[in-house]
Amino acid sequence: MMEPIRTPFADAGRVARPAGRGRRSVGAGAVRAALGSSRALAGAVILGFGLLLAGCSTPVPTFDLSAPSGFTAGGSGSAQLVVTTPTALAVLNTDKIVVEPTPGQLAYLGDAQWGDSLPSLLQARIIQAFENASKLKRVARPGDGVVAQYQLVTDIRMFGLRVTPEGPVAVVELSAKVIGNADGRIVAAQVFRGQAPASGSSGAAATAALDQASNQVLTALVRWASAKF
Repeated sequence: MMEPIRTPFADAGRVARPAGRGRRSVGAGAVRAALGSSRALAGAVILGFGLLLAGCSTPVPTFDLSAPSGFTAGGSGSAQLVVTTPTALAVLNTDKIVVEPTPGQLAYLGDAQWGDSLPSLLQARIIQAFENASKLKRVARPGDGVVAQYQLVTDIRMFGLRVTPEGPVAVVELSAKVIGNADGRIVAAQVFRGQAPASGSSGAAATAALDQASNQVLTALVRWASAKF
């Protein structure tokens, strides 16, 4: 038969017996020491468990967008253009990847994220697309010290995975305006839309399809805007 385990608290509530009868009295100091040891042990266990959980947490995979290349854009002007950061509703102004499971309902993928907020990431890729189309010396960011005659203002209308009866589809939609800096006049405006079927709804499949749809939009955008400045 197993004997009961005695703890430092086993005698805490007993009345001390006179010495010499086989039992030693337990004073208040011993009880306080036992309580202190137990609290320290409990704290160490909790801390260790917290560190274990932190060490076991899985980081969310991060994905990037590419800039289209291997194409040219016309336009014989010599003006310069600044590309502002795209505007977006709060649901799109994030590093999370949007999913539309049903019309009008928006959610986020749980196993993927962008490497930056979507507007900042898209601004960088728009500028790179202009540079890849041989507009390297004519396009910059606001604040780069460039005296530009025009600015490209864009708004992200949709940038996410849309679930359809035929399967998930990546949809990218941007509105764009070329504005003259001298008078604030809108020189040209257009909406660009691209889409690509996704092989699934995982982070890797969704971002691959979104990258393809984004390249469609940015190629058309650069070709259109290059003829305006």
